[in-house]
Amino acid sequence: MRLSKFGDTLSQGSGIFSLMEDLGSALRENPDMLFLGGGNPARIPQVEAALQQALQDVLNDPLKAQPMLGVYQAPAGDTALLDELAALFNREFQWGLTRRNLALANGSQSAFFVLFNLLAGEGADGVSRHIQLPLVPEYLGYSELGLAENFYRADRPAIELAGEHQFKYHVDFETFQVDPNSAALCVSRPTNPTGNVITDAEMAQLDAEAQKHGVPLIVDGAYGTPFPEIIFTDATPSWNDNTVLVLSLSKLGLPGVRTAVVIASEPLIESFARANTVLSLAAGNVGPAIARQLIASEQLLALGREAIAPFYYERATQTVTLLEQALQGLPFRIHKPEGAIFLWLWLEGLPITSEQLYQRLKARGVLVISGHHFFPGLNKPWRHQHECLRLSYGQPMEVVARAIIILADEVRAAYRTE
Repeated sequence: MRLSKFGDTLSQGSGIFSLMEDLGSALRENPDMLFLGGGNPARIPQVEAALQQALQDVLNDPLKAQPMLGVYQAPAGDTALLDELAALFNREFQWGLTRRNLALANGSQSAFFVLFNLLAGEGADGVSRHIQLPLVPEYLGYSELGLAENFYRADRPAIELAGEHQFKYHVDFETFQVDPNSAALCVSRPTNPTGNVITDAEMAQLDAEAQKHGVPLIVDGAYGTPFPEIIFTDATPSWNDNTVLVLSLSKLGLPGVRTAVVIASEPLIESFARANTVLSLAAGNVGPAIARQLIASEQLLALGREAIAPFYYERATQTVTLLEQALQGLPFRIHKPEGAIFLWLWLEGLPITSEQLYQRLKARGVLVISGHHFFPGLNKPWRHQHECLRLSYGQPMEVVARAIIILADEVRAAYRTE
């Protein structure tokens, strides 16, 4: 079988495919695996009840149920939802949106595939442009989305130490500069994998640099604001005509409906909708139907503030305490937990690689994610890449606690024997 260059690009080994395959295989082989590896949202009874009620309200109304199941939507997605989202964001944040500033996609992963390849790669002028990541670690799912070589350029962060066992990444503006061949800047906020929330001041400076160089600033808000609002620190929602904000229903508790919202300038939304129609024909209807019910009941934003963020904040605090107790006496730091559903553990001077530690933990029934996956576009070697783990705290606390005991045991053994 001969594949095209496109086929080779998408079907060769990728970080995200290897991760998902490994997670699935591990769970099939050991259903009792202590699962701190995936990004699936936790089960929150209050949220599940609200989502189930919203879906039931749609199903109980024939005028809503039939369009949800039996109608293709317009290229940009459910126009009623787009109008309602624009009105909601204008009312809450005064963004000045119309439906022509919004489009829907079948999940953030497919939305970023379209966005990145609309902007980066070889242009009509023959110049190859890339997506610039102002700091890594960043979301591993970006890594193989680009259809061109050298699709990303990334910058190391500045590291601020905090207390005995915490730290925080910042954009290193002393070294950061927009590359002449950058097609766009892209950050996630909060960041997957670290839980880092780029500060308002940093966001303003990135926005100014992007506008100065005439490139968009893409903000991946899958865990962020305005929804699902999994943020434990101050973070102001912001948008302007040079910003591309991508939101998701997944971490609101709806990963199965695959619904993302893209907010951008009208010309970019028009191009996005045209390209997305070629690739997907139409966005799905179930997620938008539930979202419309949540807007009508004033729960779309409230669920994040009142139920989701407090739940994860408590989980994060508990997990940090467990790690500090279990790893006492070892050289470790935890990224300051500011949002998302992960902790980022830095084991300074780890004698083995984080991938080797991952394999040892998997053999003992604990699944985490090796940190080396999360540095797309960083071309120069950095030992720090191989000293970190991503830990999800979305599982029940008894699972998290048992996993941390085994994790600490393996880490001590690594420092002791290597």
